[in-house]
Amino acid sequence: MNNNYQSGQTFYQKPPQQNFNWKKIRTIVIIAVVAIAALVLVSTCWYTVDEKQEAVVTTFGKVTDVTGAGIHFKLPFGIQNVKKVDVNVYQKIELGYRSDGSSDGYETIEKESKMITGDYNIVNVDFFVEYKVSDPVKYLYNSRYPETILKNLIQSQIRAVVGSATVDAVLTDGKTDIQIRVKELVTEILEDYDIGLTLTDIKIQDSEPPTESVIEAFKAVETAKQGAETAINQAKAYSNSELPKAQAQADQLIQNAEYLKQNRINDAVKQVARFEAMYDEYSKNPEITRIRMYYEMIEEALPGVKLYIDVSDGSTEKLLPLDDFTANAAN
Repeated sequence: MNNNYQSGQTFYQKPPQQNFNWKKIRTIVIIAVVAIAALVLVSTCWYTVDEKQEAVVTTFGKVTDVTGAGIHFKLPFGIQNVKKVDVNVYQKIELGYRSDGSSDGYETIEKESKMITGDYNIVNVDFFVEYKVSDPVKYLYNSRYPETILKNLIQSQIRAVVGSATVDAVLTDGKTDIQIRVKELVTEILEDYDIGLTLTDIKIQDSEPPTESVIEAFKAVETAKQGAETAINQAKAYSNSELPKAQAQADQLIQNAEYLKQNRINDAVKQVARFEAMYDEYSKNPEITRIRMYYEMIEEALPGVKLYIDVSDGSTEKLLPLDDFTANAAN
């Protein structure tokens, strides 16, 4: 140990003093800060748009561009701002019910579903609506709450259409017409509102009377209608199977009648030809033809009777009948 003792005190040797390069450290810090700022700046100059989206770009608060899917550049420091809108996505509105995780699968909203029909009956009708954004700029800036506007518009038109329909139409066979009319009315009004939304589909999810007894009565009516349709379909099927048979029989009768008709015509033609031929012979030899026709008539009128023809001039006596003589001569 190199310890020097003087006056009872111990003295230590001081270590050598180190000199720091503060200028170099400051430079490194500045470079790091600038690099981080540059990275942050670069990262804010680029944005990515999903294939289901469109981005609305504003420059100093004014819409200057609408971009599609991909990576795009924008000016930093708030000069340009970007708002992304889902345009290729079908969105839904549930009227009269809300889907949830309960055992029934939905929650009833009576203030939306309860309506009165044109014949003063109360019904509960649930609607399922699909829509999408057709114009992202109008969707963002033409109204503050476009979905709320659309929902209120659909509700008003539904109540107007249901209020002009009968309870039978709402609960049974008029649902399709109601859906079509509501969609047409909402689409027409949306064009005037110009809020960048398009109604794609609207369907009656469920419709029923407010009480169980009425529900059972309408179910019975629906069952009867289905039974009637079944009977009609069966009758049509029977008709379709029997008509070809009847048609075939009718065709056969017609063919037979045509055959008999043609035979009658042919017989008449033959008789006419025979009469004309006989008349020609008669015109040539009237007396001979008349006698021959007389004899032929006798033969037809007296079948089985022997006929003897006297060709004498009357000077010789005749003995008739000659059967006995001819018979004896033969013996």
